[in-house]
Amino acid sequence: MSFIRSKPEKRGRPYAWILLSAIAAACIAHAQIPLNAQLALRPVTPGDIATYKLPATTDASGGLMNVGLGQPAYLEVDINSAVPASDITGVTWTLTTKPGGSNAAITASPLTAAVPIFQPSDALVLQVAGRALLRPDLEGAYQVTATVTTASNGSATVAQTIFGATYAGISACTQCHDGSDTALNKVASWANTVHAQVFTDGITGVFIQTINYPSYPTTCYPCHTVGYDVNATEPNGGFSSLMTQLNWTTPTSLVPSNWGNGPTAMPAALQNVANVQCENCHGPGSMHAKDGGTPYEVTVSTNIGQCAQCHDEPTSHVKVAEWKNSVHAVTTTDPAGNATCVGCHTMNGFIDRISGTTPVDTTYYPINCQTCHEPHGQTQPSTAPDLVRTTASVTLADGTIVTDAGAGALCMECHQARVNAKTYVPTTAGSAHYGPHEGPQADMLEGVNGYTYGEDIPTSAHQYAVTDTCVGCHMQTVAKTDPAYTFAGDHTWKMSYTAPGATSPEDLVAICQTCHGPDITMFNFPLLDYDNTGTIQGVQTEVQYLLDQLSSMLPPVGSPKTSLSIDSTWTQPQLEAAYNWLFVNNDGSKGIHNMAYTVGLLKASISHLSAGN
Repeated sequence: MSFIRSKPEKRGRPYAWILLSAIAAACIAHAQIPLNAQLALRPVTPGDIATYKLPATTDASGGLMNVGLGQPAYLEVDINSAVPASDITGVTWTLTTKPGGSNAAITASPLTAAVPIFQPSDALVLQVAGRALLRPDLEGAYQVTATVTTASNGSATVAQTIFGATYAGISACTQCHDGSDTALNKVASWANTVHAQVFTDGITGVFIQTINYPSYPTTCYPCHTVGYDVNATEPNGGFSSLMTQLNWTTPTSLVPSNWGNGPTAMPAALQNVANVQCENCHGPGSMHAKDGGTPYEVTVSTNIGQCAQCHDEPTSHVKVAEWKNSVHAVTTTDPAGNATCVGCHTMNGFIDRISGTTPVDTTYYPINCQTCHEPHGQTQPSTAPDLVRTTASVTLADGTIVTDAGAGALCMECHQARVNAKTYVPTTAGSAHYGPHEGPQADMLEGVNGYTYGEDIPTSAHQYAVTDTCVGCHMQTVAKTDPAYTFAGDHTWKMSYTAPGATSPEDLVAICQTCHGPDITMFNFPLLDYDNTGTIQGVQTEVQYLLDQLSSMLPPVGSPKTSLSIDSTWTQPQLEAAYNWLFVNNDGSKGIHNMAYTVGLLKASISHLSAGN
């Protein structure tokens, strides 16, 4: 088809142009967006229940595929957010398979529209299309299908299998997971963890003696025992179910005789499902045990839900709330599929790299609890604080071996330059990928792996002065009364927070004050005239001036830059200086990690680039 216009219009656009535009717009409007859908089992936390004011009968859930009888499986269909929300016309739910004799049915979910997608990284690319609820009432498999329909982008059908089961307790798990096989032997190391003792310590009064805990109410039981759920509609072998069955009531006195084999001790059946044990994280295991350890009848999940069902209960248990405010929770998906990159950028990739597992899992999952903590206590002594996955010595790319980083060694596994400046800089051509990796904080803290021009660049004492290095500063405890609570420090790993309406951030300087004194109220405090301007400004301001001075000398010469566009035309002196600019800029602290090394590298680069050598 062609359009011929005899003479141009005097004003406005040509008619043919308008008509062609209308046709193109119509085609675009009717072009289908590929509909990507998933049927997820959404975790629900005490934090969700409180924050979104859900009904009091709403139960917490780890979002696992095996569910205690009478307990909820929160079903959620998510689709790609590129599809307009207004285009979603509905979700049809079908319970296609269930055990014979079951009366279970799909019902409405108590989760309101205000409740977001659980994972922050998923919320960036997905939206909720519909939700429902299923409570298994008999042991066996339940298959749910959901068909999401849209007005102009077609439909998609997704499925999920859920296993209804009862709780078997630690005695059943011990039969297979407490032997000589290292891969299977989880119980022995778990038995030495805090999880394995938390209910025992509560019921026997240890909490009162050690942490001045005033009482041990039943509100602690849902997280400190297995399967505790007073809203469960079926007996399932969980702690609350057995309490009713055995007519056991909580003791009035918290004394040692409440546990053990004495006449006043709680029944052995209850002890079998007390404390935080296997089924808290893996779900009820009766089917798994009866079928000889069939793996698909128990959940081995990478989802943060099994941790969040207890560690997300403001205002006391806020680890997950903090994590959701961190960059780790939304780490980029770009490295997924690349075996070289996932070792730091995804949970499974990191675990495989640290454990030496090959081939490395290259699927995407954000940096979460299990990335840094090994819950069974197998990779570290199980008595180590917080079950940090590794605190082994770290070897940086230039050969520096860091042996005294404490818990910060875990951070240094990834936050390093990943190239050896001494050999990399003289032999690597300029390109868009030139320079150290984007997180060289370990190298900067240690005062190594910048390009030194053969000079002796000084370093600060931070690497020795701060207990646990990275962790000592970035995971500071923030008071509940501080506006920065859950937004900085601890599991946010952030060092500052800007309150709503504030014009400047609040820096977490408490750790700084232990050495520098109470006069330090911000990171950008005046110390020395590093940039030789004759005026002493804040240390970060001084470093930024040196960064600007150096970047002005790099192509295109003449003005400061916030990034460098490096290509094959850059000269060797320019690449040497560019490496140090990137090293300092990508460190992100503007000297706070190591002021002496930062200033020394920048001044050496400016000097050598000025001299053309």
